[in-house]
Amino acid sequence: MATTKAARAAVKNDLNTLKDDLKILGSEEKAALREKASAADARVRAKAAEAEARLREQADVLRERARGYYDEARVKGREYYDDASERFDEAQRYLTERVQERPIQSTAIALGVGVVLGLLLAGRRR
Repeated sequence: MATTKAARAAVKNDLNTLKDDLKILGSEEKAALREKASAADARVRAKAAEAEARLREQADVLRERARGYYDEARVKGREYYDDASERFDEAQRYLTERVQERPIQSTAIALGVGVVLGLLLAGRRR
């Protein structure tokens, strides 16, 4: 029986040693995983910073391109406005000249247009 007690004590001692070794191993693995996680976090942050820098560069390029389109559209719009304004002034001068050349005919035409518009508008009210 003494050997059984000694064997039990030896097994119990071995189990305690194994338990202690597992605790140490667990702590070491935990520390190693923390280091790996920290390194991975640093890599991810670096990649994110690179991506952010590239996005900012692309945004700047797009902003400049949009500004160029805006400026070009503004210039074209101004050209179209000036052209339309010039044509309107030309038409106004032409109309004024024709009225001055033929005042009676112009008055009759204006009267006729007024009567037609009046009849059209009066017809809508009924």
